[in-house]
Amino acid sequence: MSSPKVLFGFHAVGVRLKTAPQSIIEIYFEPTRRDQRMRQFIDRAKEAGVRLIEADGLRLAKLAGSHGHQGVAARVNPLEQAHSLDELLEKLEAEGVAPLLLVLDGVTDPHNLGACLRVADGAGAHAVIAPKDHAVGINATVAKVASGAAETMPYFMVTNLARTLNELKERNIWIIGTSDDAPKTLYQVDLKGAVALVLGAEGDGMRQLTRKTCDELVGIPMKGGVESLNVSVASGVCLYEALRQRG
Repeated sequence: MSSPKVLFGFHAVGVRLKTAPQSIIEIYFEPTRRDQRMRQFIDRAKEAGVRLIEADGLRLAKLAGSHGHQGVAARVNPLEQAHSLDELLEKLEAEGVAPLLLVLDGVTDPHNLGACLRVADGAGAHAVIAPKDHAVGINATVAKVASGAAETMPYFMVTNLARTLNELKERNIWIIGTSDDAPKTLYQVDLKGAVALVLGAEGDGMRQLTRKTCDELVGIPMKGGVESLNVSVASGVCLYEALRQRG
């Protein structure tokens, strides 16, 4: 079993309390906060039989590595997920499900990653993939922003992204990259089959090798003065268009 990790904020801890209370080692809470949200949260934790520990704001901030803990943090054991991308894809293939994957190239901001995981979970994507050397791992900030999705959305960090994309192609997964200068828009491509949507970091976009590895490039129409969207917003636009097409 991997070592315990910390979740913080009402949503992230609340989702774990709802979905896997047995995995929670202990919950720390700020006793000076006595509003209705905290009272309801404490009642749910007591019902689930979770150990509760009083902690002041300073201790919570230290534990969470952030002041955005909302008076709640938890030490938890990691949940069992597919151990590898191959394992996940083989399971989907056996079930006859067309994979919907989100690939992030160069997203290093934990807030952006957390928001991407949240939108991927909401749109029913099967996994998020990122390169080990140009990405952020799952930390407490990511888990907080993801609002529980860091627990449910498989996140695979791969050594060589271009090689992984080529392996996806061998499984007949169509690789669609997003680019401001793409010849067609997102709304002109078929997203109903097995698809991996590739998004780059804001500003730089995808790396050149990643771009070259894509089967097709599409753009998101921009009608106003700004040139591009935040990567998490762009992820949401792309994934929900795939969800719409898949019915």
